[in-house]
Amino acid sequence: MLHVCSLQRLKGTVYETRASHVVSLLGRETHVSCPPGVSRANHLWLKMHDITAPLDGHVVPGENHVAELVDFARRWDRAAPMVIHCFAGISRSTASAFIVACALDPQRDEHDIARAIRDASTTASPNTRLVALADALLAREGRMVAAIDAIGRGVIAEEGVPFRLDL
Repeated sequence: MLHVCSLQRLKGTVYETRASHVVSLLGRETHVSCPPGVSRANHLWLKMHDITAPLDGHVVPGENHVAELVDFARRWDRAAPMVIHCFAGISRSTASAFIVACALDPQRDEHDIARAIRDASTTASPNTRLVALADALLAREGRMVAAIDAIGRGVIAEEGVPFRLDL
């Protein structure tokens, strides 16, 4: 089970869900500590900004970030939940939850996963660059991109609605 939230809700979400694994998607200027109860080996911090094209002074999501995320997810034993968060819990984290679900269940329909995300969160607006990079890495032949395009942007918000995505 995956849980998606903002940085502000990270510790509470980890505590409430008894998560064993955490993925942080934040720029290098935003500090995040490994939440209590999660070993450092089970905390992946991908240092990137929420952008879709290069921008001076920012780290654009890259193939290496997506490969690290997929590798981390595939090593997760699923005995306890994983929490995925970014600063607001809207874009990078929702894209990453979608990517993890696609990577761990290659036979599951991309549109079904995207619809589950939309049903769980009206604010989810997955980062399209992360999704496109994962689509190529996972050889989904454009289906991941099409699925996210189909659900459209979420409701504009300062902080995303935390949600759970069942695998």
